[in-house]
Amino acid sequence: MHAIQLAIDAIAGSGDEVIYLSPAWPNFAAAAGVAGAVPVPVTLDESGNGWSCDVEKIASAVTPRTKLLFINTPSNPTGWTADRQTLQAILDLARAKGLWIIADEIYSLFHYGHGRAPSFLDVATPEDRILFVNSFSKNWAMTGWRVGWIKTHPSLQQVFENLIQYSTSGVAQFMQRGAVAALDEGDGFIAEQVERARAARDLVCGILGETGKARFTVPQGAFYLFFRVDGITDSRSAAFDIVDNANVGLAPGTAFGPGGEAFLRLCFHRRLDQLEEAAHRLAKWMKTM
Repeated sequence: MHAIQLAIDAIAGSGDEVIYLSPAWPNFAAAAGVAGAVPVPVTLDESGNGWSCDVEKIASAVTPRTKLLFINTPSNPTGWTADRQTLQAILDLARAKGLWIIADEIYSLFHYGHGRAPSFLDVATPEDRILFVNSFSKNWAMTGWRVGWIKTHPSLQQVFENLIQYSTSGVAQFMQRGAVAALDEGDGFIAEQVERARAARDLVCGILGETGKARFTVPQGAFYLFFRVDGITDSRSAAFDIVDNANVGLAPGTAFGPGGEAFLRLCFHRRLDQLEEAAHRLAKWMKTM
């Protein structure tokens, strides 16, 4: 989060517009607001074939005040994961319009294909104006350590040095050592985490899918299931009803902005026995609808 805030502060200011893909983790739009910028959502498309990004919709949202594009892939909450062709199209747009990109690839290793998810690193050149923001919180399960990083463009090196000096002044030494250990020795741990999440994803999707009432796309990345329930249009009200009557806590899609209103988000990166119990409780609740 600190990396995202610094990246926005380095590029955008009062009245500047920043485009992001919605449904989205709400903290980005809030961070843009803190910087005085105007967050502009562009909705992902959702169909029976899954979530997708229409780059022409992004192009249509660009105005003379647009400074940057914020691209989170794999996505929280949808699980949408951009392919290489989509990333190239977004990069081509940014080049043509003179825009910066903030690439939030925090879930890049939680990818259920082969290896890490496609990245702007696969299509960019050193001259491209891309800021990569990331964290040890997800891939290495170091949430409480609050350690992240920014891969910056050389032209902004001094800017970030100043921004960090005037905010945190850096990360505590013991946390740095923990982060180095994670990078040097953590590949096996990550592989184990991803396989656990894959099993959890398949378990939850199987149980909820059998109800015939849950509508979802099996997520390609991250560890959230973003799903609709037949007959439910107010996800906030439904989330309260679920926690009261099924004893399961879900995030309502209203929290994630345009395009998410009818959805509920379930985090499946938990113990399998807990997930199985939660999924069966949800399935039972759906039968009463």
